[in-house]
Amino acid sequence: MAAVLADQGLSPETFEVSLMGCDDARIKVLNAEFRAKDKATNVLSWPSQDLAAEDEGAAPDAPEPFLPDERESLGDIAISYDTCLREADEQHKPMAEHVTHLLVHGTLHLLGYDHIREGDATLMESIEVRILDRMGISDPYEG
Repeated sequence: MAAVLADQGLSPETFEVSLMGCDDARIKVLNAEFRAKDKATNVLSWPSQDLAAEDEGAAPDAPEPFLPDERESLGDIAISYDTCLREADEQHKPMAEHVTHLLVHGTLHLLGYDHIREGDATLMESIEVRILDRMGISDPYEG
């Protein structure tokens, strides 16, 4: 998550993220409760602020700390070990690289990025690829 913050010009010492690892049963409940989707998923994110850009393909607003000298929560991320393991196996990727990609993806959601509109998806995916490349992880969207 520090790599995402650094890429976005934010200090990792200023912001924090709550991360929960869980199984498919738990993430299915969360997905149903918060997204009305009765199925397991790999990662869910709950931003603490709405930073989304109004214009498609535009960068979201940057978060600002509420109090000086105190860490500001960007929000929460839940990630399912079961789904991540299955996806990594199906995609013939190392589990650690797949989980890293999903943590980058989830953190970008906390920062206001999304992939519902095509322009937003293009922007978000390009940032994911750039960050992962800096970490020595190949493009997860290739292949």
